[in-house]
Amino acid sequence: MKLGAFSVSLNVKDIHLSKSFYEKLGFQAFGGDITQNWLIMKNENCVIGLFQGMFEKNILTFNPGWNQNAENLETFTDIRDIQKQLKSEGIKLLTEADEATNGPAHLIIEDPDGNQILLDQHR
Repeated sequence: MKLGAFSVSLNVKDIHLSKSFYEKLGFQAFGGDITQNWLIMKNENCVIGLFQGMFEKNILTFNPGWNQNAENLETFTDIRDIQKQLKSEGIKLLTEADEATNGPAHLIIEDPDGNQILLDQHR
């Protein structure tokens, strides 16, 4: 199973303060829109998303079909195939991708400690 690019999506209280903090650690804005309260930052291969007021918890995020530079991969495991495998392993899905579709979709699971994991396919 190939999950794609990995990042941590952080629930932040003040996106401007968080942006400034992570810039001091060497991160640079890579994507997103700070005026909409979300920003993607990168330091080498480390990617974090800053999200103000969009969700309650920090989330581990995987993007099937992308590399760490948000570039499309030639081959990848489609999220619907990942979903089928997760179900066969007995993993409970909080949200599911529509298996009757193709292209962009997402699903959410939780690990045994309640950490949410988002698989977000953009293509």
